[in-house]
Amino acid sequence: MDNRVLEILNAELDRQNDTVELIASENFASKAVMDLCGSAFTNKYAEGYPGKRYYNGCEHMDSIEQLAIDELTNLYNCEYANVQPHCGANANTAIYLAFLKPGDRILGMDLASGGHLSHGAKVNISGKVYEAHHYGVDENGWLDYPAIMAQARKVMPKMIIAGASAYPRAIDFAMFREIADAVGAYLLVDMAHYSGLIAGNAYPSPLPYADFVTSTTHKTLRGPRGGIILWNNDAYSKKINSAIFPGTQGGPLMNIIAAKAQAFIEANTDEFTKYSHKVVDNARAMAKVFKENGFKLLTDGTDSHILLLDLSDSKWSGKDAANELEQHGITVNKNGVPNDPRSFVETSGIRIGTAAETTRGHDQEWFTGLAGKIVTILA
Repeated sequence: MDNRVLEILNAELDRQNDTVELIASENFASKAVMDLCGSAFTNKYAEGYPGKRYYNGCEHMDSIEQLAIDELTNLYNCEYANVQPHCGANANTAIYLAFLKPGDRILGMDLASGGHLSHGAKVNISGKVYEAHHYGVDENGWLDYPAIMAQARKVMPKMIIAGASAYPRAIDFAMFREIADAVGAYLLVDMAHYSGLIAGNAYPSPLPYADFVTSTTHKTLRGPRGGIILWNNDAYSKKINSAIFPGTQGGPLMNIIAAKAQAFIEANTDEFTKYSHKVVDNARAMAKVFKENGFKLLTDGTDSHILLLDLSDSKWSGKDAANELEQHGITVNKNGVPNDPRSFVETSGIRIGTAAETTRGHDQEWFTGLAGKIVTILA
């Protein structure tokens, strides 16, 4: 390894080892997952799908990809899966390509309210190719389902996107199904943030309600950086698979698919189920401390790994608070809040997640102490 590369790698290892990691979209993968990311699987092209490859010499690629699919469908109790998306945004883009035409209307969560770029943000391909409309949250940060229903009836979208990157509460997927049915729309659920909690039965599953479900494989699922698509209707299979390859991607990253297989195997265990519940318990332990010390929490708590601190009434912007915490060895990220008076660059909130440090084995007592430290720093 080049010394310059090694120096940067070691510096990042030191940063990770010396830092309390509270970024909600990050986690620590197992050594087995990381080893597979750098394995011999990286050397092989395998365009196509198991049993239907363009290249010769893919028998072991077929085996590892089929193992990943089998473990994934078992994990979420669904019928079909595609494990080739390079990331969650690619998975979403493929669903749009498969079931929409340019200019079709979509209805997703507003970025400023906790949605994701790939749910129709103007700067994203989803907001450039399709006529994107957005729903938000009320002043306390809660999804307002009657308001979303009213907006859907007004907009009449062809697809509704449920899911968020900064929403702490359980999403009512059954209600989103009802809204989608009322206007004849497809329902796409992006469960990227919650997928590990769903795998561990610590958060409601969208699989009984959604037409298609997308996710990343890192975050709470604790795998490599990548994406997946799940569905139960075989009539969708050809469109979805074709939208990934050849529609939006070329050769799959077989080293990452192998690492995904390992992550799904790890998630299919009682240990992972216990982990998922601990993640939520630890987030609630932190929420209790923040509330007791007068900090404003959006939705006044959490049902997941996510906490959103609203600092609008304090001296801190989200950016300054995140930078200050980093100086004390704690990494979080700045985040907007509903009706944020500050710019998207500054923001008035911070997002906190408990998945990574729960992976490190920390319990409610430790997280309670950590929340107390954050209170002191931001006092």
